[in-house]
Formats: sequence, structure tokens, C-alpha cells
Amino acid sequence: MKLLLISDAPILFENKEKVAYAPYVKEMNMWMKYATSTTYVCPTKYDRSLLTKAFDFQDCEIKSVKRLEFHTLFSAIISFFSIPYQAVILWNAMRKADHIHLRCPGNLALLAAIVQILFPSKRKTVKYAGNFDPMASQPMAYRWQKSLLSNTFLTKNIKVLVYGEWPNQTKNIQAFFTATYSRYQIQPVANRNWKGPYKAVFVGTMGANKRPLEVFELIKELRANGVAISLDYYGDGPLKKDIEIKVKQAGLEDHISLHGNVENSIVTKAYKNSHFSLLLSKSEGWPKAVAEAMFWGCIPVASKVSCVPWMLGYSSSELGVQSYELRDDVSNSKALGSNLEIKDQETYPLGLGKGFDASSSGSDARSLSKGRERLQNKKNNPSANFAANKEQRGILITDLSRAVEAVSTYLGHPELLQHMSQAAATWSQQYTIDDFESEIALLLKETDPPKASKK
Repeated sequence: MKLLLISDAPILFENKEKVAYAPYVKEMNMWMKYATSTTYVCPTKYDRSLLTKAFDFQDCEIKSVKRLEFHTLFSAIISFFSIPYQAVILWNAMRKADHIHLRCPGNLALLAAIVQILFPSKRKTVKYAGNFDPMASQPMAYRWQKSLLSNTFLTKNIKVLVYGEWPNQTKNIQAFFTATYSRYQIQPVANRNWKGPYKAVFVGTMGANKRPLEVFELIKELRANGVAISLDYYGDGPLKKDIEIKVKQAGLEDHISLHGNVENSIVTKAYKNSHFSLLLSKSEGWPKAVAEAMFWGCIPVASKVSCVPWMLGYSSSELGVQSYELRDDVSNSKALGSNLEIKDQETYPLGLGKGFDASSSGSDARSLSKGRERLQNKKNNPSANFAANKEQRGILITDLSRAVEAVSTYLGHPELLQHMSQAAATWSQQYTIDDFESEIALLLKETDPPKASKK
């Protein structure tokens, strides 16, 4: 079977080897394993640093195209005039292929989604790695891709693999997943003390989209209100230095640690030893930091983006009861203290007030005691009660200004947290790397059963 892979992800050449972004290579190796020959249409240049890995199958053919970029007038002009040439490259590659696989969203992927209309009889699959929520606010190019791929009149003989289950989708849209761990790594969920002290982790790029500063504020205010909780950051990015400064200013060096990029084994150990994984992202596709944490019974505290509500076991009817609308309007941004300017005077932008500050005068013990008293009153307040969903596998945050209140409420129910931890692991352990590869093999077997395996 001749497999064609079309992606905006670049393939580079290092030491006479074909390499690409490591997680991408890990998945592409599985697709290539079940083909007799593989051709890529993709860029071969990238001007930023990239964590790369060599492909297992180095005999693949690479058809290089220029990245289609429209960020500046000059790049837009160059890209516009290169579109006809790239369309011809795509048409010729599709003509020779038995199975066409697109990686969306992306500008090259959008052009490929248009060209594939000319090949209605070819078997095709699409991995849509972004947010497929039909109500999400997204760039026009993303909306075009989703619309085109969902159109069963224009796009035929295709399976579009998306993250999450969405209402009112056409028959060619299929819920899919991504996996990190093998079924042989499945273990019983570790017993945790859900009465505290608590350990939390943040795993991901320390950039604005992942909201690591808001994670810091969440932990700071929880501690200010008497919650014994610590936080470990794993990852690097432009906001790391800002967070280091804020941690020092707040006097929380003993409770918040920044580890930078580390090996996967270290992150896995952190998940096993932590109570919560914090991810307050603005946008996601399949959030690995959520799925990986759940695999080990570490409860996600995550924002309502992409397929996260589905992952955490929320139905649409519950979203207004146990969680709130996550907004990025100006007033909310100011309330959250999103400005990166470091000020001398500490603020508590998540809204529960200044209950503890290591730099303030007076006894830390007295401050913590008052914070615990306020928190206990909130736990005993009947208005804080909620109806637990037996399918719930995490804490969904859809109003960032009330994140502290939401998390504090759950901390008053250790039995529920234990149930959520077990439910999270049970759900996530369905999606192993072994099952992921089996699904890929089945998708390709439909194209050419006699040639679907390479030894």
C-alpha cells in the first residue's frame, strides 16, 4: 500500500537522517509500519528550535514545499503565488497514492483538503489535532477546514478523526484519541491522602496559552486560605522567569518548584505522587497533561476547552451547575492579573483576598489559621454543596475568577476525590499506545488488507 502523508509539520535532515518533532515521529512510525511505501508532502525548513527524533523508517520519500504563511504582507505574497505549484505537487502525490492521510489544521492541510475533492474514490483519513468544538471561536482557515471535511458531498471516502464527541456531526466524523502509555504500564491507583497536604503539578509549555501564571495565583490563594498544597512546574517557556520572580516575591520557594524540561520518566513519577494536575489552558486539542495525569489517578483541574469536558465526564447539562463560563474579556483579564509586569505590592487576583503573605508582618501561623477558618466556613456553607456526578473524573474550571472556590469545595469531600481518582484512571487506561496502533492498523487495512503489514 502506498501511503501519502500531508502535514504542515516539518521534516528536517540531521546527520543524514530524516528527523521531526519527537511526538509526531512516534505516531508517524505507526502509520508507516503498515505501508509498503510512504511519501510525505511537507516543509523541510524550520527556523526555531525543535525537540527532534529520527524516523524508524528512513526510506520514506519527501516532497518539500514551502510553508504557507500569511503573518506579514511579504510572506502572504510569497505564499499566495506558491499555492498553484503546491496544488500541483499535492495533486500528483494523491494521484499515485493508495491511502491519503492529512494532518489538520494547517494552511497546507487546507489546500490539501481542497485538492482531495478531485479524488473521491481514494481512501482518506484526517487527523484533526486541534479543537473540533463547533462553537469554538477560531481563525477562518480552521473553520473552513472543519466545514470542508464535514461536507459529505465534497469530501468522500474519508474518516475524520477528532478529539471528543460533538453533537450533530456528519457520518465521516469519528471520535479518536492519542495515547502515551502502554497497557503493560497499567497499575492499581496509588492510595493518596485526600485530606491533605496536597501536591499539584503543572506539565506543559510555560507560555501564555497554558496560563502558568494563573496556576501560580491559584496555588498562592489556596495557601492563603489555609490549604496545605505545593506545586511542581515541569516545562519551559517565556513565562518561566516571570513565575520565578513571583514565587520569590511571595516567599513560596519551599512550596513551588520549577524544574524545566525533564525526561518523561520524571513526569510520570510526578503524576503518580501528586493529587492534582493543573491545566488552565485557553485552547487545546487533546491535552496530554490531562490524559496522562488521569492514567495514574492524578485528578485534573482543567479549563473548559476542546474535549476536556468530555474527558472529565461532564455532560452539557451539568456545565452550568458544577462549573462556569471561562472568559477572556478585558475585565476578567484584569481581575486575573494577567499583566506580566512585576509590581512591588502583591495582589491576589483570583479574588479571595489577602489571607497569607510571607512578606507581611505578623505570625504566619495566625494568618494560616484564619485562612483555614474561612475555608472551613465555606465548606460548611450549604450553598457550597453540589450534586456529585458518578461519572465525573476531574474538576472543570469554566470561570477562572472562581477557581479557588471550586477547588476548595471539592477539598471538603475526600470520598468524592478518591472516587474521581479511580474513575479518572479507569477511563484513561482505556486509551493505551497499543490500542492506538491497533486503530491505525485497522484504518489502513480498509485500504489494502493484503499489504497492511510490514515486518
